[in-house]
Amino acid sequence: MTIRIDPQDFLSFARRPAPAYAGAFDHAQAVLDRYGVTNSVLRLAHFTAQVLHETGGLRLTTENLNYRAQRLPVVWPRYFGPGGALDADDYAMAPEKLANTVYAGRMGNTAPGDGFAYRGRGLLQLTGKDNYQFAAHALHDGQDGAPDLVADPDSVLASAWALAVAAATWESKGCNHFADMNDIARVTRAINGGAVGLSERTAWFRLVYRAFWMLERQRP
Repeated sequence: MTIRIDPQDFLSFARRPAPAYAGAFDHAQAVLDRYGVTNSVLRLAHFTAQVLHETGGLRLTTENLNYRAQRLPVVWPRYFGPGGALDADDYAMAPEKLANTVYAGRMGNTAPGDGFAYRGRGLLQLTGKDNYQFAAHALHDGQDGAPDLVADPDSVLASAWALAVAAATWESKGCNHFADMNDIARVTRAINGGAVGLSERTAWFRLVYRAFWMLERQRP
């Protein structure tokens, strides 16, 4: 069974989608069919819910690291909380400096500047050089002309590839299987690396699942 979808099915969940995403869903049926996302309403709903959460309703294209000083200990308590080695005032509203510090030495970021270069981008907010390499490998498997995401991180946002990057990452991380089990916690860990925003992701899922289920029933 393949769920039939239309670009507007995705955009209908976003009040003001970012211009970068305007054409990202033009070939959604073919792209999501390729990666098995449209095999069931459950898979499609879980995938879409994660996308909507990660992008703030299709508004966010690149990770916003412009944090005020009082917010930094909440987001990165390890660095800025009690016992942390860094002064939040020194990193407030300094996105490049912040990314190159909190993302340094992990997620494959080894060279100076990697943290900011491979900050969150795209429909699933791909973060860290390892994840860009992982997504590039998944994307290049059988697809001619796929961009080099490591050499050109901004290509994650290209309208011709944005959805394919997200879907390839999704499939390669085993998210179709987790979605089949309706295990949103495992889906979230695969995408986010933790459980950040689990309640909000769950709310998106409930909304999206009902909408897709109704659409599927109404189609001849």
